[in-house]
Amino acid sequence: MNNIFKAGLIAATITLCGCSDFLELEPKDKLNADALFSEPEGVELYMANLYSQLPIEDFNFLRGGFNDYVGENMCTAMFTEEATHSEYQAHLTANNFLWWEDAYKLLRDVNNLTEVIPTLSVSDDQRKSMIGEVAFIKGYIYYALAKRYGGVPIIDQLQKWEGDVEALKVPRSTEEETWDHCLYQLDIAAENLPSAWEGNSRRATKWVAYALKSRAALHAASIAKFGSRAPLSGVAADLNLVGLTSDLAQGYYEAAIKAAAEVMNSHKFSLYKPSPANAEEAAENYREMFEDPSRAPEETIFIKGFTKEDYGHNYNIYYGPSQLANGWPHPGRMNPNLELVDMYENYSNPGHSAPIVTSDAANDLTDYSGFNASKRYRKFDTPYGIFEGKDARLWGTVILPGTQWKNTTINIQAGYIKPDGTPCIYSGNPFNNPSDGKTYYVFGGPNKTDYSGFDTEGGNYTRTGFSFKKFLDERIDVVYGYSKGITDYIDIRYAEVLLNYAEAVVESGYTAGGARDIAKKALNDIRRRAAHTVDIELTADNVQRERIVELAFENKHFWDLHRRREYHTLCNASTMHALLPVIDLRENPAKYIFIRADIQRVAKFTFLERMYYHAIPGTTANGLIQNPQY
Repeated sequence: MNNIFKAGLIAATITLCGCSDFLELEPKDKLNADALFSEPEGVELYMANLYSQLPIEDFNFLRGGFNDYVGENMCTAMFTEEATHSEYQAHLTANNFLWWEDAYKLLRDVNNLTEVIPTLSVSDDQRKSMIGEVAFIKGYIYYALAKRYGGVPIIDQLQKWEGDVEALKVPRSTEEETWDHCLYQLDIAAENLPSAWEGNSRRATKWVAYALKSRAALHAASIAKFGSRAPLSGVAADLNLVGLTSDLAQGYYEAAIKAAAEVMNSHKFSLYKPSPANAEEAAENYREMFEDPSRAPEETIFIKGFTKEDYGHNYNIYYGPSQLANGWPHPGRMNPNLELVDMYENYSNPGHSAPIVTSDAANDLTDYSGFNASKRYRKFDTPYGIFEGKDARLWGTVILPGTQWKNTTINIQAGYIKPDGTPCIYSGNPFNNPSDGKTYYVFGGPNKTDYSGFDTEGGNYTRTGFSFKKFLDERIDVVYGYSKGITDYIDIRYAEVLLNYAEAVVESGYTAGGARDIAKKALNDIRRRAAHTVDIELTADNVQRERIVELAFENKHFWDLHRRREYHTLCNASTMHALLPVIDLRENPAKYIFIRADIQRVAKFTFLERMYYHAIPGTTANGLIQNPQY
């Protein structure tokens, strides 16, 4: 059962009117609050506007923040080990992925509605559901604020200007108070929202509220447990405006467990196609769920929909392989990293990541120095042979070299080795091979439209050896122009709730009600959907690996690194890596070898510990205490 919000032209119209002003109109202005909300259409109209402002980190959530439609198109994955942008440096700054002013504007709009609900001539059921929706939106707002800023001003009543600006200033609450208020609002939401809407109306339900609470409580629990990995000092830390003490972790973990259990025990959701016949079927099932989420109503809990071209997103034009750009001048921007590919398991060794082994050298997995003629490289007949046996989710998420996409072989090649052992990698002239009479090209073809990898021109070619598949629609060609994508975005799905439950159980040691057995089953149910047949143990490492591969590119891992305080360890004068497919002409017929390498044109990056929190904007005017080291 899914609950999908689709923002349409009506919502856009009222947004232009300005919500707060809209409610404050007097009867002489032809419309008042009671007139608006006494009819179902009026409620839906105003609610549509509020939902459209929710901080859902969808396809348009980019480094510039929400609704960053055009420009660099750098998403959260490009600031982690998941992916690299083909052209730009993805060095995270304190000015990326912000949300402050718009948060408090939305909160004012919600508080407008909160104030008038008791006065409306509506049924008790309608009033109750409105109370639930308001609380859900507030809970989502405070979740988005807390994970960025720590403790923030809590404003849940409409502020009115009476000539004294100081009276409007609200100090920051502690981070604990902010998280608690977020969870409190989601409890109110779950208590008041219906289990489903009449006519399957696509709005938040009590299950959406519980699912979001499982995510938010897990975030808070992680900060409490792992905050000591990156301690901060200063006034904001001394006043507990940032940071949570370790004794709070257990309570937050249990809140996450109980919220997730509500969703699980409702029996209204399940994994999409949980029992594939084989890995090939599992890969296709996984891929098609994101291509068209309407196929998977049993798994999708909360979706943001895109219904109209020119009001959509840009994943199809920016992130697909260069060969299928269809005239669009900026393709190939999303390049999955070797670090991500290494995380996926082989079916032959369940419960362990399977890094790509390219040679028999003892230092193979740590050698990024390039081609070495003395190495005994593993050799393959195809440019994708080295990935055989890898977890189906890799094949459903990443376009691997030489595989098919939209009935086209995606040609990703970094060079060739001449018969005499001379490497031509990244550059070189066409080579006429006397052994087989064929002409070989560095990037695999004579024309720029013949390949999708490693050429430096225009930033249109992968520089990691992989192209992107997840969310892209194989059924349609790229449509030239911005905001043409209308693929729906899954904000919350059942697999995440299962993983939230499993992580909270394993990190907290919670055992009541057979929690460990339930968590282990949840973990392995997800894996069986990916064609694994052997159960693995419930361990922290296993849960985190599953989160990475199952939720890849869903804007979750970026925040997992934040909440578990792992970002500064991952990115400490670090670069990510590529896998270079190279055709080896030292043999006849030619074989493919692979070379682990540093990604080209990438400078080392260090994540500063202060960046676990953003700077509070406007502190000179609003008088708020600034976060540490800003």
